[in-house]
Amino acid sequence: MRKILKIAGLAVLLLVAASFLGGSTFWHLIGLGQTLDIEGEARVVRSDPGDLGTAWRAYGGDPGGNRYVAAGQIDRDNVSSLRIAWTHRSGALAGRPDSDRANSAFQATPILVADALVYCTQFQQVIAIDPGTGTEKWRFDPQVPSGSYPGNQYTCRGVSYWADDQADSDADCAERIFLGTVDARIIALDARTGKPCEAFGTEGQLRIEPSLTLRWPGEFQITSAPAIVGDIVVTGTSISDNLRTDAPEGTVFAFDARDGEPRWTFDPLEASPEIRGNHANVWSTISVDEERGLVFLPTSSPSPDYFGGNRAGDNRYANSLVALDGESGTVAWHFQAVHHDVWDYDLPAQPGLYEVWRDGRLHEVVAQVTKTGHVFVLDRETGEPFLPIEERPVPQAGVNGERLSPTQPFPALTPAIVPDRLDPDDAFGLTVWDKLACRSKLASLRAEGLYTPPSLEGTLAYPFQGGGANWGSTAYDPSRNLMVVNMNNLAGYVRLHRGSDEARASNRISESDEFAPMEGAPYSMSRDPLVSPLGLPCSPPPWGVLAGVDLDSGAIVWRRTLGTTEELAGGLALELGTPALGGPMITGGGLVFIGAAMDNYLRAFDVATGRELWKGRLPAGGQATPMSYVWQGRQYVVIAAGGHSRVGTKPGDHLVAFALPGN
Repeated sequence: MRKILKIAGLAVLLLVAASFLGGSTFWHLIGLGQTLDIEGEARVVRSDPGDLGTAWRAYGGDPGGNRYVAAGQIDRDNVSSLRIAWTHRSGALAGRPDSDRANSAFQATPILVADALVYCTQFQQVIAIDPGTGTEKWRFDPQVPSGSYPGNQYTCRGVSYWADDQADSDADCAERIFLGTVDARIIALDARTGKPCEAFGTEGQLRIEPSLTLRWPGEFQITSAPAIVGDIVVTGTSISDNLRTDAPEGTVFAFDARDGEPRWTFDPLEASPEIRGNHANVWSTISVDEERGLVFLPTSSPSPDYFGGNRAGDNRYANSLVALDGESGTVAWHFQAVHHDVWDYDLPAQPGLYEVWRDGRLHEVVAQVTKTGHVFVLDRETGEPFLPIEERPVPQAGVNGERLSPTQPFPALTPAIVPDRLDPDDAFGLTVWDKLACRSKLASLRAEGLYTPPSLEGTLAYPFQGGGANWGSTAYDPSRNLMVVNMNNLAGYVRLHRGSDEARASNRISESDEFAPMEGAPYSMSRDPLVSPLGLPCSPPPWGVLAGVDLDSGAIVWRRTLGTTEELAGGLALELGTPALGGPMITGGGLVFIGAAMDNYLRAFDVATGRELWKGRLPAGGQATPMSYVWQGRQYVVIAAGGHSRVGTKPGDHLVAFALPGN
C-alpha cells in the first residue's frame, strides 16, 4: 500500500457541519447510514484445543500462523484493567538520515525463545530483552546501508528461531536466530548472545544475489521472517513491481540451517518457460506444516502488475498458494487465487494452517485471505477445496495486446468481507460538494465490478492495491472454528498510458498520482486512492473492518468497524474505521487483540461477538501484529509501536507490554 489518505482538518469541518445541519440531517448527508457491521456470535465447538498456543516461538505464533495463545489470565471480565507493564525503546531512529526515517515502518512481532523476547527494528537491528521487565540482554546491528530507498521501505516483520538437535545444548549457536535484511542477506545469530554463528555462510551470513543488476539498491530486499522446515531455512524476497518487465527473478531460496549451503530454489514462474524477464515472488510470510514437511508459499502477481500481454496464460504459480516439499522444493500442489493478474492482487498474507472441527473430527486445512476480500479454505494434504470454490465469468475487453482470463475463482459460501462494487451514486462525501466531486470521479471510470481490466480511460480498483487483506494475516480460535481478519475498504483508480515515458502520461486524476513506467510493456501506469477534495475516501465508511469467519460453514459471524478518526481529526474520534496495517492475535481468554489502525491504540475485542471491550493508548503508530505469552506466572500482551511512514502515523521505537496490575 504505497499511499494512504491523511485526513487533515476533519474535526473542524465535522463540527461546523453538524452544528448547522443538526445530527440526523448531517449523518444522512455524509452517508453514514450505510454500515458493514454484522451482529452475531461464534459458537463453541471444541472445548480442548490441544497443545496449540503454548508458546510464541515463530512470527505467527507457531509455524502455521495461528496467532493464538492458550493463556487466559487476561479475559473478557478483567481486560479493562490492563495497564502498561514496561516499554522498551530500541533507539533505532537515532542517527538515521531523514530520508531513511521517512521511508520506514516498525512492523515487527517478537518471538519468545531462549528465555528472551527477540525482535527486529525498522533497520534490522536484532534485540533480545527480558520478558518480564523489558531490560535489554543483547543486540546485533547488521549495519544495513542508508540511502537504499527500498521499494517496500526499511522494515523487518520478524525473526525466526531454530534449535540444532545435533549440538550440545550449551554449545555456541545450538540455538539460532535467523534474520533477513533490506540488502538481501540471511544472518544467523546465537540466540543466547546475539553473536554471529561463524559456521553459517561467511562469518554468520550469506548474501542472496539478484539475477539481474539492480537499478538501485532497494529494488530487491527481504522484509519477512524466514521459514524453518526441519534443518532448512527458506526465504523469499520483496521486489519492486512496476519498474520493468525485465525484473530480477522472484526465486525462493532454501539453505542448510547449520552451514548455509544451498539446498533448493523455486521460481514461481518456472512452470511457464515461455515467459522471460517477468518475476513473481514471495514477499510475505511463509507457513510450515512440520508434520508433513510442507512449506506454503503465498506468491505475488507477475511483473509488471497492470499489463500481461507478454505473459500469456494464467501464469501458473503466480498469485497462488503453493505447497512445496520442504526437503526437495518440489511442488506438492497449488491453488491459484487470481488467474493472469493485472490488478496487483498478489497473495499478501501468511497462509493459516488451521484445524477445523466438523462432523465430530478435526480437518486440517489451510486458509488464504486475499486483497480482493476473499477467503479460500483448502484441504492441507491435497489442496482440494474444503469450502467450495467456483469459477465465475469476469469482465473482458482489455487494452490492445492484453490476454485476460475469462473466469476467476470465487468462494461459493463466504461473501467478500469488504465490498468490491462502488456505483457513482454511492460515493461518500462530507459535504454535498465533496460527494459530487467523488461521484464525478467514479462516473469517469470504467467500473464493471471486481476484475474490471485496466484501461486507457481509467478503471476503478476496488478494493485498491492495499487490500482487502494485507501482510497482517489472520488469527484463529480453534475452540470456535473462528478465523479473524482485518481488511481495508478503500477504492482507487488505475490508468494505463501508451508508452513508458512519464512525459506521455496525461489526463491524470490527481497531481499526486503514483506513476510507474513498466519498461518493456507498451503501456505505463498511474494509480492513486480515490479521495475527495477534502482528502476523504470516496468509498463509504467504514474504511477499516475486523471480521470473524466460521471456517466450518464459511459464514461471516460478525463484522465490526476498526479504528477511529482521533489522530486524523484533531482528537474527534468518529467510528468511521481507518486503513489498518498489522494483524490480529487471539488468546484463550476469549479476546482478539489488534493495533493496526491509524489512531494509535491497541484494542481488545470479544472473540465470540466482535464487541470492543478495551483499548490502550500507544506512544506511536501500532502498525504491527501483537503477541502474548506468560512469564513467571504473569500474562503479557506486546506490540511494536513505531508507526508507518507511508500511512503517516506517528513514528517511534517502542515495544510496549501490557499486563494486569500486580506481580
